[in-house]
Amino acid sequence: MNELEKRLNSIPGAYFAFVHAISKYAGKKAERYEAVMDFLDKNPDSTPSDVTLFVMLRPDFMEDDVRYSDKSLAQM
Repeated sequence: MNELEKRLNSIPGAYFAFVHAISKYAGKKAERYEAVMDFLDKNPDSTPSDVTLFVMLRPDFMEDDVRYSDKSLAQM
C-alpha cells in the first residue's frame, strides 16, 4: 500500500470505492498526486466527502471520462 492509500484509509469513514477512486485519479499524473497529498496535509480533518469534492472541482477531473475524450468525440 502506498503513502496516499494509507492516508486515505486513515480518514474516518473511508471506504474501498473512495480510496480506489482517489488513488486511481491521483496515480495518473504526478501533479494530481501532489495536489491530493497537499490537500490532505493542509486539511488533516477532512472527510471522504471533502477529498472527493476537492478532486471533482479540479480542472482536470473530466479528462479521464471516456465520453469527453478527443477520441470519443471524433467518433460521434
